[in-house]
Amino acid sequence: MCAVWRSGTPAAFGSEPSRPNVILILCDNLGYGDVGCFNPEAKQRTPRIDRMATEGMKFTDCYAAAAVCTPSRAALMTGCYPRRVGLDNTDPDGLVLRPVSQNGLNPKEITIAELLKGQGYATACIGKWHLGDQTPFLPTQQGFDYYLGIPYSDDMVAGKNRPEWPPLPLMENEKVIDAPVDRNLLTKRYTEQTIRFIEEHREGPFFIYLPHAMPGSTASPFASEAFRGKSANGPWGDSVEELDWSTGEILDALKRLDLDENTLVIWTNDNGAPAPDRRGGSNLPLKGNAYSVAEGGMRVPLIARWPGRIPAGTVCREVVTLMDMLPTLGRLAGADLPTDRVIDGHDIRPLMFAEPGATSPTGAFFYYYVNQIQAVRSGPWKLYLPQSGKKGEAGTLQLYNLVDDLRETKNLAGARADVVTRLERLLDRARVDLGETDRKGANVRPVGRFENPRPRVME
Repeated sequence: MCAVWRSGTPAAFGSEPSRPNVILILCDNLGYGDVGCFNPEAKQRTPRIDRMATEGMKFTDCYAAAAVCTPSRAALMTGCYPRRVGLDNTDPDGLVLRPVSQNGLNPKEITIAELLKGQGYATACIGKWHLGDQTPFLPTQQGFDYYLGIPYSDDMVAGKNRPEWPPLPLMENEKVIDAPVDRNLLTKRYTEQTIRFIEEHREGPFFIYLPHAMPGSTASPFASEAFRGKSANGPWGDSVEELDWSTGEILDALKRLDLDENTLVIWTNDNGAPAPDRRGGSNLPLKGNAYSVAEGGMRVPLIARWPGRIPAGTVCREVVTLMDMLPTLGRLAGADLPTDRVIDGHDIRPLMFAEPGATSPTGAFFYYYVNQIQAVRSGPWKLYLPQSGKKGEAGTLQLYNLVDDLRETKNLAGARADVVTRLERLLDRARVDLGETDRKGANVRPVGRFENPRPRVME
């Protein structure tokens, strides 16, 4: 259900629009409760993001397809579960891709950028990529005309524990232009380059993917001098307030260039914040944190703003996922979606435009932790599968009604055996299709591989 807070003009949302410019902003490890429009008790100020929500639509039940960076970003770019594209268990050394990894997003996959570029869009990726640092995996090989950013997480730096890693590189297209890059300046540099690209391509159409590096993965997030020490929530809050500034600068640039009403801006995040006692992030009112399949690990804030097309001040409580971005943006651009492969995402334009009677096209959403299905959601119901505890004991089935019990406190598995049975059947189908730990799915595709990878260094 999409609820309208304040009235709009129905005629503004009926006819098919011309191809809009698209800006897709993705924060890194930001919590669901870190912005005021999703949590009134947020510890830092986010007035521009909050205003964006009042000027567009807020999605309360949006999911990333993974609770960590690489697989979540792979799903966003391809419209597919990470396991389908081979990026669920991404690196032998960890849950995400590391520097100088042989693995990456297979160039045979079709990305949002490739779909939109085929429709005449100028395309740019400005920010943290994290889908492979070798040349075949870089944004310039995946549909983007231009790239400026770091190829992996901001905590992946050379040190005594990782002497083989290079200094953190800032890349432009396929060349390192700064190393080690000053992480305090990343948000500022990304914002300035985003506005520059908008100005250079104001005749449109353009697609900008802006995956910020902040709040990021370090013990103490970074921010420029103008924001350092200014928030009430330490370095975490400083970095979030700079992200808020960045969002405002971009929206102001669109208005200044008279592009406001022909640009769809989407603002979201790749997964939940880590444990709040570590750095200051918050996933309230949700339970759990990043790196888990609890709601706080995989439910993410999502805002869509397009003046004159998306009714202002609306809230959508239907289930959507970041995998929906590829089919939705592809259809908005007039592209034909791939028919030679499975795409898991759905076109959510009816929800985005608040069409009467529109409901979620997602019949079931599967919560994977690495290569293991641990939960499924269908409608209001979420079923957790039994997992072994720290001492090896098997857990129990857990069933929650997320509409009535957002904090997942009342297990209804015993009372609603009918729902448990229905959801278990959905899980069985997913195991056949996508596979699991020791079972290859029928419709999965290979990860990209590059022999003899080299570190990204200044030349």
